[in-house]
Amino acid sequence: MKLLVFHIGQDRYGLRLGAVQRVLPLMELKRLPLAPQAVAGLMNLHGLAVPVIDLARLGGGAASAEHVDTRIVVVDYVSPEGGVHALGLLAERVLGVQELDEHALAGSGVQAAPFLGQVAGDGAGMVQLVELARLLPPDLRATLFQAQSGDAAP
Repeated sequence: MKLLVFHIGQDRYGLRLGAVQRVLPLMELKRLPLAPQAVAGLMNLHGLAVPVIDLARLGGGAASAEHVDTRIVVVDYVSPEGGVHALGLLAERVLGVQELDEHALAGSGVQAAPFLGQVAGDGAGMVQLVELARLLPPDLRATLFQAQSGDAAP
C-alpha cells in the first residue's frame, strides 16, 4: 500500500495515497472568525472554496508549524452519508510517498484521537494511519459542509 507520509509534531503519519487529490504548497488561507480551532481557514482551489483542517489542532496539539515542507494535502472526504467533498489537510513536514506492507500494520493498542488507525514500524520509526472516514466529528463536519449539501446533518 502506498502512503503519503508527513508529521504531526514529532510523529509520522500516513494517508492512503488513493484518497489524495493533490499536494499543494502552503498558501495564505482565508481566516474564518469564530470557526472551531481545528479549521485553519479556506483556500481557493480553481474558484472552489475548500475548507482546510489543521491536523495538529484536530489532534489536540498546537497549531501546525510553518516549515518549508509544510503542505496542504487535498483529499476526497466522503461523509458518512455518502457525500464527497474536497477537504484540505494542513500537514507538517510532508516526506513524500512511501510503500508500506499492509501485513506490517497492527492495532496501536491505544484509543487516542478517533481518526488515528493502525501502526507499522520501519527503519525510521513508527508511522500511524490517518483514517479519513473517522477524521471529522459530526459537529465539525456539519460546520464545514452544511452550506454545500444537505448530507452534513450531525
